This record gives sequence, structure tokens and C-alpha cells, in this order.
Amino acid sequence: MTELAADCSRCAALCCVAPAFSKSSDFAVDKPAGRACRNLGDDFRCTVHEKLIPLGFPGCVVFVCFGAGQRITRERGGDWRSDRAVAAEMFAALPVVRQLHELMWYLTEALKLDETRRLHPKLRVALAETDALAGTPDPRKLDLDSYRRKVVPLLRRASAAARSGHRGPDHSGAHLIGRRMRGADLRGASFRGALLIGADLRDTDLRRADFTGADMRGTDLRGANLNGVLFLTSSQLRAAVTDPDQP
Repeated sequence: MTELAADCSRCAALCCVAPAFSKSSDFAVDKPAGRACRNLGDDFRCTVHEKLIPLGFPGCVVFVCFGAGQRITRERGGDWRSDRAVAAEMFAALPVVRQLHELMWYLTEALKLDETRRLHPKLRVALAETDALAGTPDPRKLDLDSYRRKVVPLLRRASAAARSGHRGPDHSGAHLIGRRMRGADLRGASFRGALLIGADLRDTDLRRADFTGADMRGTDLRGANLNGVLFLTSSQLRAAVTDPDQP
């Protein structure tokens, strides 16, 4: 099984070099694509990792590559510093492979659900196909939008099956910035693609709620019941406000 969690010890710090970012609330400085972050050490490690937030780099804290970084490093040459052509290939592959690995993560999570048993054969086929695409010689040639349109409906069916016993409100794509929902029964709700920036979800019941692609920067989840929550990534949790003992 392809690893779907980042292992920075086996990656050539691609996320610190390949993307561009602009000075903002997420990043303290401007950085063009393909240039190493000023905080990157010669050993491919961040020299300020323990101080990223106070130094103005919360965007680094919430970023997750779903294991794409170490895969590209392993499969495409390792050290981008030694060859410009290799570097260009690795940097261009990162956003594509990352998106494919993210899809694989969702498919893997869907396969863990008892309610999706009837979909498991199709989910397994989609998982294997996505893994194969991520390993193609030049993933940049892939039509990602077209492929996502093929896989996303299957994930939506898995979500609907998992939420069928708890039909909560449908907030898919909703603008819920700063919305106060403290203590609400949100079991089985859909927050797919919702903007939950600064929303108050304290003490809510979120069992089997779907958070696929939701923007959860500053979402207050303290006291919320997250048991059985659907498609909530580690980066979303890091972006939110949580209790120390929450998963």
C-alpha cells in the first residue's frame, strides 16, 4: 500500500521549494516557485520548525502532502540540487501527485466504513487506478480535472451511505464564516467544500459529518464529538481550534 502520510525524513523538502507563496497571514515572506525557503537547511530540514507559527508561517504547519513528497523523492532522483532537469521534473510533479494521493486518502478512508461495503469493489478499483496514475513517468500530462470528475461521484456515494442513518443539514459549499452553531446536533451533516473559517462548532455532535475539502481555519471544535467524523484530514484539524485530547 502506498504511504499516504508525510514522512519528511525521506523527502527532499519539496514542499519547501516547489510552491510559490506570497507574504500574507499564512506566510511571513514572498517566495517564488522553485526557490528554496530561506528557513530550509542543507539537510532538507526546516531550521525553524518549532517556531513556525510565532515567526509567521502557519501555512507551513497546516500543509500536508499525503506522502507525495517522499514518493517523488524516491521515484525521481532524490536530490533536486544536483540537476536542474531533475529539479524541474520533481517540482512539477508535486502538485499533481499530491492531489492524486489526496484522492487515495479519501478512497482509503471510505473503504474503512462499514456502511460502504457495497461500494468496496469500486473503491478498491479506483484506489489502485489512482495509485498507478500517481506513479506514471510524467504525471503532468494527466487530465486531473477529468479524473476527479470520475472519482468524486464515487466518494459522494460513499459519504451518502455513511450518513444515511444521520441525515443532517446539507451545508455543502456554504459560506459559514464565523457562524455560531455551538451545541447543535450536526450528525450526518455535509460540510463538503464549506467555508468554516472562525465558525463556532463547540460542543456540537459531528458524528458522521462530512468535512471533505472544508476550510477550517480557526474553526472552534472544542468539546465537539468527532467520533466517526468523515474525511477530516490532519491539516484541517491543525488549522482548527481543538482540545488537547481530541483526535
